[in-house]
Amino acid sequence: MSFGKMKQRIQIVKTSNHKDSAGFVTKQDEVLASTRAYKEEKNATEKWVNLATFSSATCLFRFRVIPSFPVTTEMVILSDNDRYQILSVENVRNRGMYLEVLTTKVEGSTNG
Repeated sequence: MSFGKMKQRIQIVKTSNHKDSAGFVTKQDEVLASTRAYKEEKNATEKWVNLATFSSATCLFRFRVIPSFPVTTEMVILSDNDRYQILSVENVRNRGMYLEVLTTKVEGSTNG
């Protein structure tokens, strides 16, 4: 994977609940990291057919590992004003260089 293919700007965020002085709970996104990634939408290729265990996955992101920053399924990826819930995170070829993240697009949600 080269930087030439990593054209998509993404933000990795964690959503947390905050209670205001009146007692109302609001959800807020905290941006944990911003990076470039390779983005692939779900299609009918053999690779996506082999990912049948994650049938709800609609998008794949591949990006460089960020040192001392574990990406988990509790996080969300923001890309092109869309939200993607992380379903799985895999270290590509166990080399510690790239992460492959399977996600599903969150429909009907606002960013903020």
